[in-house]
Parts: sequence; structure tokens; C-alpha cells
Amino acid sequence: MTDEAQGAPTPYAPARKGAVAVYRNATLFDGTGRPSTPSTSIVVEGPTIRAVADDAEIAARLPADAQIFDLDGRFVIPGLIDTHQHLATPPDRPAAEAVLRRLVHSGVTAIRGMADDLRQVGDLARASLVGEIAGPDIRYAALMAGPGFFDDPRTHQVSQGEVPGTVPWMQAVTHETDLRLAVALARGTHATAIKVYADLDHATVAAITAEAHRQGIPVWAHATVFPATPRQVVLAGVDTVSHVTLLAFDGCDGQLTSFKSKPPVDHARFAAGDDPGIEELFALMRRHGTVLDATAAMWASDALAGVGPQDAARAAANTELAARLTAQAHRAGVDICTGTDYETDPADPFPALYEELAFLVHRCGMSPEQVLRSATLIGARSAGAEDVMGSVEAGKLANFVVLESDPLQNIDHLRTLTLTVKRGRRFERGAFTPGTDHAFRSVAHAFTPGTGRVAASHGVEETR
Repeated sequence: MTDEAQGAPTPYAPARKGAVAVYRNATLFDGTGRPSTPSTSIVVEGPTIRAVADDAEIAARLPADAQIFDLDGRFVIPGLIDTHQHLATPPDRPAAEAVLRRLVHSGVTAIRGMADDLRQVGDLARASLVGEIAGPDIRYAALMAGPGFFDDPRTHQVSQGEVPGTVPWMQAVTHETDLRLAVALARGTHATAIKVYADLDHATVAAITAEAHRQGIPVWAHATVFPATPRQVVLAGVDTVSHVTLLAFDGCDGQLTSFKSKPPVDHARFAAGDDPGIEELFALMRRHGTVLDATAAMWASDALAGVGPQDAARAAANTELAARLTAQAHRAGVDICTGTDYETDPADPFPALYEELAFLVHRCGMSPEQVLRSATLIGARSAGAEDVMGSVEAGKLANFVVLESDPLQNIDHLRTLTLTVKRGRRFERGAFTPGTDHAFRSVAHAFTPGTGRVAASHGVEETR
């Protein structure tokens, strides 16, 4: 059709196919495990990396029309990945766009959307992908839970106009559910994963996981699904588990009944950071290749500060629990990705992911290099996208970040970024001014953990 309409403008579209850009004289941390290499060139053709090699080698075979960017020795790392975001609980398009804009201007080139109103998230993902809005790629999940979960107010927020538990992006599952159809319906939302949330037993979690894998998509689960225990969730074969503090329910088999009636956690059990039961669980996760989406800094955030001394004491106890369990998981060799499940204040120049990365270094015993691997290659693995992102290598998407200072020396040097390249498109940090998005308020109303009341915060799930 010669008169076909062009649609909305795409000012942030991926780089045009055939256009060649060369980023030369970089000090590259490519995310593969190799040491940083100076005097390196990254050749980008359209949205893809065509070559990565020594400056002299690349200079000898460049096309004449290549656009050259001299980085003057600056540091380059792969694009960061936040593996636990919520953008539409409840839907608020301007607020979500503001969050996405800050993320991509802060070096975040992909996120995992962990179950929201997928009618809006799907369009946000499309708009970011084609370049109508500035933002990272969004790989998102459709949710499955037991029927008892669907009186949760959040399920009504994300199913407005429909009946919670009966929509393809948020389904109530029982032993009678036709899982072949349920997974197919979820895939029809263009979700790239199933999220298993609550009120499901071991057999049902295993059945959902088996069917999702048969249909070619991963399963992202809460670390405890109630009554399914952490051990049972891992044995079911899920690909990632979220919220390290939920692992504290391992060993409570007889007491786990439902998401709403959790037993108290014995914090003293984990104080030494060497609980043998948890050590066995981590060994199981390592054997199964289960990635831990720790959301370790969540309880230390302003989003969960609460009000009064009781809330403060609970947040402090859970922060310590998160730090000890995450450190033990790291020592045990469990792969850890970097999710947040909250967002920083709109006036903050940088997103919550920076707080998570700093927490992993300063409280969990991980080195900056290990944390950057978690935020890139392991993040890509957790999103089911390791083949196209997570490292700076030929054949992968041109997703990388340029920094003035070396983040391997200090993780806070991430704050010296000057440029994000996402699918070959440049996002200059200087073009972003924090705190100017009037639409950027709390993206979601979520249960304040452990209280049962609704509070303004960004998508923080009731993880306790």
C-alpha cells in the first residue's frame, strides 16, 4: 500500500539498519568474565554490535562512511538490567513513561516487568521498542496464583473492567485448570514468562512450570509460594525466584498454608549467615541453575520505611535478613540478578537499581565486578535474553553505557555515566534533568508489607 499511514513519531527508534558507528578508545568491561581491556573499539551497525576489537585492528577495516565517537579512554560496560520492576499497578501511563525515561538515561537498557496490567505494559513495551518513548526494553510476565489470592486489591487494580483471576494476564489456577490453555492465553498477551505468585501447592507449581517450558517460556516465581516451600519451588524447575527474605520460610513445611497467613520468621536462625538448611537450599539452586532475584535493598528503601518505630524495626530486621541471606547465597555460588521492586523519589537523579547494586557490594560481600555481572549477563539470563543482551559482544544488541570513572574500583562510579546506547540509539545523560517530570509520582499502590493497609509506593509486593 503506497498510502499507508506512518503512525506515531518514533524519535527514540533503534539505530537505522546499515548505519555504522564506531566507539573507539574505550576501556571495556564486556561482561563475559574477561578483564577490562583498554584501547578497544566497538563497531555498531544499526541496532547490533558488529565487532569488538583493538582500536588498530578496527581502524584498518572501517567503511568510509562510519561515524566515529572517540571515548578518550572512558569506561564502557554492558547495559544494566533491573530484574524486578512494576509499571502498571494500577496503570498510570505518564508516571510509567517518566520512570522508563529516567531508567534509560541512567544506563538501564532492559527490565523485567513482574506482572501488572499487561494491557498497558504491552503497549509500553511496544512504544519503547519502536522508539515512540524513551525507555529500556521490557520483558514482562503474566501471573498465575491460587483462587484465594484474587481478593487482593492489586488484582482489581490490574484487571479494571474485568474479573480478577479470569483474564489472560492474571489467572486463578486450580487442579482442574487446563494448563495448556492457560499458558497459551498468557503467551497471547505477548508475555515472555509466567510469574507464579501465591496460594499454589508444589504439584501445581511443578505442573505450571513443565507446561510453560513445553511451550517455550520461562517461569519466574516468588521464592515461597505458600504452601509451596522454597525447596519445592526450586525442585519444580522454575527459572528464577524472587525476594531473598522469602527464603527464610524454608523448613516451615507444616506451617505454610496460604499467602495471607505466614508464620513468623526466626531471625536469630540466620544471624550467623551459615544456616545449614539454607546452605542445602542454595546447593540445590546451584545444581538446578536457579537464579536468585534477591531484591536485597528493598527493605532499606524509603518505599518501605513505614511510619513509627514498629515499622522501622521491621524494616531494619528484614534489611539485615536480606543482607545475610544474599551474602550466604553469593558465597554458595548461586547466580544473583539485580531487581528492585521499588523506585526512588522523582527528584533523585538515579533509579533504585543503583541502590541495589551498592547494597550488594557494601552489605553482601560482592565485588563491583561480580555485581556488574549480576546486573548485566545474569540479568539477561534471568530475563531469558542472554542470547541478545547482557554483554558487549559481536552479534548482540548494541546496549552499553559510557562512564567517566571505573566502576570496578567503586560501584558508585556508575553515577559518572555520560551516555547510554540502547539498540544503537544514543541517550545522552546531559539531555535528562531529574525531578522535572510532574507525572512521575509513585507508580503503584501496593500493600505495605506486613500491615494489610494500602500505601503509596512503587509496586512493592507483599513479600512478608
